[in-house]
Amino acid sequence: MMIKIEELYDLNHTLAENYLKKFTYPWEALSQIRELVYALGDTLSEDYVQKQEGVWIHKTAQIAPTASITPPCIIGARAEVRHGAYIRGCALIGDDCVVGNSVELKNAILFDGVQVPHFNYVGDSILGYKAHMGAGAVTSNVKADRSPVVIHAEREMQTHRKKVGAMLGDYAEVGCNCVLNPGTVIGRNTNIYPLSNVRGVVPANSIYKNASSIVVKKEII
Repeated sequence: MMIKIEELYDLNHTLAENYLKKFTYPWEALSQIRELVYALGDTLSEDYVQKQEGVWIHKTAQIAPTASITPPCIIGARAEVRHGAYIRGCALIGDDCVVGNSVELKNAILFDGVQVPHFNYVGDSILGYKAHMGAGAVTSNVKADRSPVVIHAEREMQTHRKKVGAMLGDYAEVGCNCVLNPGTVIGRNTNIYPLSNVRGVVPANSIYKNASSIVVKKEII
């Protein structure tokens, strides 16, 4: 299974490039996103405006007046944060991203071009370049018994964290009203059918119809 950072993401499409290079697996990077955002904030160009303590927004980003943004947070160039969005902090939002109406986001890295446009919850997650979540698709980041999340790959991998959402590779497409269970990893260029209940690792370049029907794509990006 391709679950390492270098296998899931093109690091040229995020300000977190150097930070992510410190780790092997993406969930390892979740614990220090707060520190990352504050550190990056001190290095940003004059194209970013510090709207409040710990919140930096690019001059070309569009922020709805009804959006709620809690520090620390960085919002990149040409990003769009729509009506009623709730950014709860510890968020690095890349260039050309869409954080849509009634979307809740916390402790997450969104690479450039990510779209979470309608009624999504994204917590303790990393979404790769141009990943997209359909309307109502959410990441579930806490197990029902509150025990540490395990990544179910070729072998079980302990995260030692009670909160781990989903790791979406570059170009991942998640259909409407999907639930991505704690510790889900979706490979690059993979599509998830709408209404899916997904857990474990979904291979790159595939189409997930259900847990027993995952087919290889004919065209690979």
